[in-house]
Amino acid sequence: MMQFATESMARVRKRGITRWGMDNSWMIDRLKLYLDLIRWNRPAGWLLLLWPTLSALWMAADGFPGWHLVAVFTLGTILMRSAGCCVNDVADREFDKHVKRTAQRPVTSGRLGVKEALGLGVVLALLAFVLVLSTNRTTVAWSFAALAVTVVYPYAKRFVSMPQAVLGVAFSFGIPMAFAAVQSQVPVLAWGLLLGNLFWVLAYDTEYAMVDRDDDLKIGMKTSAITLGQWDVAAIAGFYAAFLTIWALLLDAPLRGVWLWLGLAGAAAQAMWHVWLIKDRSRAGCFKAFRLNHWVGFSVFAGLVLSYT
Repeated sequence: MMQFATESMARVRKRGITRWGMDNSWMIDRLKLYLDLIRWNRPAGWLLLLWPTLSALWMAADGFPGWHLVAVFTLGTILMRSAGCCVNDVADREFDKHVKRTAQRPVTSGRLGVKEALGLGVVLALLAFVLVLSTNRTTVAWSFAALAVTVVYPYAKRFVSMPQAVLGVAFSFGIPMAFAAVQSQVPVLAWGLLLGNLFWVLAYDTEYAMVDRDDDLKIGMKTSAITLGQWDVAAIAGFYAAFLTIWALLLDAPLRGVWLWLGLAGAAAQAMWHVWLIKDRSRAGCFKAFRLNHWVGFSVFAGLVLSYT
């Protein structure tokens, strides 16, 4: 009898351990899908948003803005970019099936459900909103406009010939929010910086669109790479030039000394290298140019920060 009871308990423990292992494995697999959905292993996406936002914070505060705002906008940028990936992948799931680069995304491949992906996006957006609540009413008010543009962008690709311009607004909205957080207002300077940054987004996201141009033509997707046609490379060079010129003027480069000039020069050198990378319109060259673009923003940010020392 004792032997039977002992064997029964052993079987129960074994089933419990097996079930716990299966549940644990399921949770790990789900976590991997979530991280894949928000592009956790590709930080270039949120870095493209972060550097102009931090630059705006330094400009608005006329120097170091304090660790609280740096933390709020850094974490908020990561969270909102991740939430945007959730919305984008749900909106584009039928199109992404026909694009080589995106066919295996979690929602597109069916490994993650639409409701689950949107649920994750909502949670991430709410966490970002909690961070915004620690600033002021002006920033909170502008955060709703930023959210609206984030949600609208994925659908702009169906109707707008240059949807990258809509993305440019979405990816630049950290600039007016940074000024609002520091000054409780959004001056003309902030909108000028947003306009300049929009040109940078047009440059790197057109490079990105060039990677998928053949696939996008087949499925009827609208992108700047398709709209610009044979003028794509020249237009990208012009976008880079417009971005750096506008920011140099608005940042008062002639008065800030050598550090800012070095930062702008470094960004300009990288821009010229990117134009060289995309000149043959190869997928590899265009994707490399896009992937390394965050260093352009970092160069400007570093030069700006050092100019205050």
